[in-house]
Amino acid sequence: MSENLIPAIIQDYKTGEVLMLAYMNEESLRLTKETGTTWFWSRSRQKYWNKGETSGNTQKVKEIRYDCDEDTYLVLVEQIGGAACHTGNRSCFYRQMSPEKKDVGNDPPRFIEAGPDILDELQGVIDRRKADKTSGSYTAELLGAGQERILAKISEEAGEVVEAARRETDERVISESADLVYHLMIMLAGRGLSLDDVKKELKARRNVLTD
Repeated sequence: MSENLIPAIIQDYKTGEVLMLAYMNEESLRLTKETGTTWFWSRSRQKYWNKGETSGNTQKVKEIRYDCDEDTYLVLVEQIGGAACHTGNRSCFYRQMSPEKKDVGNDPPRFIEAGPDILDELQGVIDRRKADKTSGSYTAELLGAGQERILAKISEEAGEVVEAARRETDERVISESADLVYHLMIMLAGRGLSLDDVKKELKARRNVLTD
């Protein structure tokens, strides 16, 4: 089964973020196209696996491409659930090499933890609370309360941002801004949208915004 493995780069279809790299063969590619979700061959476990079968962080396939040499796949997906990586990070590529230069020796490059993007992490939490309406959390409660309650909170938090910007410390401005962003994300989730949709719109406006 491990013969003829082809690396598959998994990429968010909206943002272009590279989420992970895994391996496919003819059978896992067939399963992927047949089910509409990603299937891979695990080299360590020597078996096929459907991404998210245990974690719930599935990947809905939008498009499959291959490179000019026909030896690498690029799979564009909608990531369901916040984490593509088994560590709980949004992307498997959450570490980066230290920019520090070494003057002597042949030590290997030092890696530093970049950490998950906090907004992506929060989006994953909101998505899970939306799916699990019995969680008892404030997020689930707010989502269940309906649009008018959420809009009222946005109006309240926006007013507090304005008030903090006029009269209070930078720390208060940051705190109130965080509250506003959180409630905006709740509103978007209630409509079946996310910050990814907002990012996509901002990218579309890039020329206007940067002129």
